[in-house]
Parts: sequence; structure tokens; C-alpha cells
Amino acid sequence: MTASGADLERTILRLLAERSPEATICPSDAARAVGGEEWRELMEPTREAARRLVATGEVDVTQGGEVVDAATARGPIRIRRRAATEENTP
Repeated sequence: MTASGADLERTILRLLAERSPEATICPSDAARAVGGEEWRELMEPTREAARRLVATGEVDVTQGGEVVDAATARGPIRIRRRAATEENTP
């Protein structure tokens, strides 16, 4: 399965836009939307796409409801839209 980083970024943002402002998604949601049956191989590229969106200030990565550093987070993560009032922090 070949998917561009831009495809994954757009999918993450689309999935978040379809949910309430405080909702989160799992990276696997975006991987499944893009990759279908072959979604598992897109998990790391999807996490990379989320990290790029964190860097541009569009999303936050969370674990246990707390914002974490997307570059060092290990284990399950969630992605949420960044609130307009929040500073660009990890």
C-alpha cells in the first residue's frame, strides 16, 4: 500500500473535522481510512503525519488525556484538534 504523507495528514484532519471539537481519533482510524485491509503498514507513516501536524500547530498528540511530546511518545496515542487558545506546546 502506498499512501503519501499528505494523504494521511488530510485524512487525520478530515476525521477530526467530522467529530466534535474535543474528540480524538486513533492513528489506526486514519490508517484504516487510507489503507483499507492493508492499514497496519500505515501505522508508523500515520504517526509521522500526526507529528508533522503537531509541528504546524494543527493537532495535539495525547496519552491518557494529557498532551505528550509526539516525537517521544511510546505506546498508544490519540490525536485531537488543537484548541485555538492553546500555545504550540508538545
